[in-house]
Amino acid sequence: MLVAQSNLKYELEDVYILSTGIFYFFEDFIISEINEGIHFDWDAAQDIIELALNHYGSGSRISYISNRIHSYSIEAKDWLKFFKSRHTLRSFAVVTYSKSGLINVMMEKIFFQSKIKTFENLYDATEWVTKNKPTIRTESMVC
Repeated sequence: MLVAQSNLKYELEDVYILSTGIFYFFEDFIISEINEGIHFDWDAAQDIIELALNHYGSGSRISYISNRIHSYSIEAKDWLKFFKSRHTLRSFAVVTYSKSGLINVMMEKIFFQSKIKTFENLYDATEWVTKNKPTIRTESMVC
């Protein structure tokens, strides 16, 4: 399900449409919908990190939901660069709609320094990040 087709759109603070995808900013989490065929790597991540810092401020701890409605690739090892740069997430959820998507998340988990929670629908993912608020690392900084 697209965010735009959900009732979540009424809680939005801002929307950023980039060449890599659409990023929905809520009070304390971001939902991404990366475009079909994109190769999402560290360079592409820099744009969203900068937007998050500007929107939430330095030191904010937010959650990130990857709503994987399209087929695209991720440079999984770039999670190491993310953590090396001392960025943090409160929690990370992936909504995947296929078995191949689950396999991709398994590869990502090799490089991600904490738990990635997977979901089959967007509502369960948003409920998890807003109610459970697990912590990934403790240094300050936004995504």
